[in-house]
Amino acid sequence: MSRTAFVTGGSGDIGGAVCRRLAGEGFAVAVGYMSGREAAEKLCGELRGITDTLAVGLDLAQPETADAAYSRVCCELGVPDVLVNNAGAAHIGLFTDMDDSEIVRLVNTDLTGAMLLTRRAARDMVRRHSGRIVNISSVWGIAGASCEVVYSAAKAGLIGFTKALGKELAPSGITVNCIAAGMIDTKMNSCLTAEDKSSIVDGIPMGRMGTPEEIAALTAFLCSDEAGYITAQVIACDGGWI
Repeated sequence: MSRTAFVTGGSGDIGGAVCRRLAGEGFAVAVGYMSGREAAEKLCGELRGITDTLAVGLDLAQPETADAAYSRVCCELGVPDVLVNNAGAAHIGLFTDMDDSEIVRLVNTDLTGAMLLTRRAARDMVRRHSGRIVNISSVWGIAGASCEVVYSAAKAGLIGFTKALGKELAPSGITVNCIAAGMIDTKMNSCLTAEDKSSIVDGIPMGRMGTPEEIAALTAFLCSDEAGYITAQVIACDGGWI
């Protein structure tokens, strides 16, 4: 019997890589998306020869859509054994220039929505006494970044959430871990100039950006039986940057 993984932000570069890797590991995969419906459906088509897939829309800033999406995954693929909270939004600019709605939406998308979706999944996992939850955060949640203040705060919240929930759910056989991603070569960084990217890479000991596949590999390990004694941990995948 196949296991089911629900990956939010599955239509993006990192989320897509995670979906492909988990499909290869034998999971049925629900590809969560907000605006990237076409990309999500294309990915499902790609994976359909490997496993069962489902493209499911949700907006983590609107809890009711996330709840409906989770219910659909349960009905069409089965109750998720794995939840990967990968969806997120970023904002680059001065904190003092942000308006109230921008702050609230960013926090809801990057933190609150993930918490609410996790609560729904965790209830099912507790009943079954098993499950894996992986939260994709950022090194800025550890170190903080100027001009990415709210993003840094939300990602720091996701780290704190991981540490606390991992301890709370451990007696139920559920692991909760967090990946603090460094500079990963994705479309999200397309706003940076070649000079900006070069300057950042110069400060990374490994001398390069990471790849979505490297985040996916670490995610797959944390979802595996081999990682059953690892929980409430934050693992930086950043080439030694922070």
